[in-house]
Amino acid sequence: MTAPSQHVTDLLVKWRAGDEDAFRALVPIVYNELRSVAHRYLQRERRPHTLQTEGLVHEAYLRLLDGRPAATESKAHFVAVAARLMRQVLVDYARTRQAAKRGGGELVELTLGMDQAPPQSADVVAVDDAINALARRDEQQARIVELRFFGGLTIEETAEALDVSLSTVKRDWSVARAWLSREMKRGGHGRGTLAQG
Repeated sequence: MTAPSQHVTDLLVKWRAGDEDAFRALVPIVYNELRSVAHRYLQRERRPHTLQTEGLVHEAYLRLLDGRPAATESKAHFVAVAARLMRQVLVDYARTRQAAKRGGGELVELTLGMDQAPPQSADVVAVDDAINALARRDEQQARIVELRFFGGLTIEETAEALDVSLSTVKRDWSVARAWLSREMKRGGHGRGTLAQG
């Protein structure tokens, strides 16, 4: 019997080779994790939000299916790619709504963890812009923020997805959180912070 992680890896290899049936077989295996990621994203959005958890997962699914197969090597890496697509869906949605309302941006909560003060909110487009600025400065730190904050991955899962050490993730996570918090304050987007999680 093939181990579940090996089965996922085999499906990812087949998908990268162009087998769409492998992708369709993969999605049910990772669906609950994708749903959890989507739920975390939407919890950080200002209420009410017209997108629902399943809708966000399905939009990411369609983008994965329509695009070139992602160069994913593990379940954690696949979930990370899907998390990035979900972020893009929400940013696209927020930009469209801002254009329609002339500036009434969607808000995202800038906290992570269970033991901090009530969450602060910032415009999801401003958060995306700050993460993109961080990516121009340090792509790996931006990916770590995306995986930890938006994707909800643990330090260990993030290290696996990026193929780096635990200490690298911990260090870069700490530096990136401080940099983004400073950028958000400087840009006048509230007192949002990326709390330790």
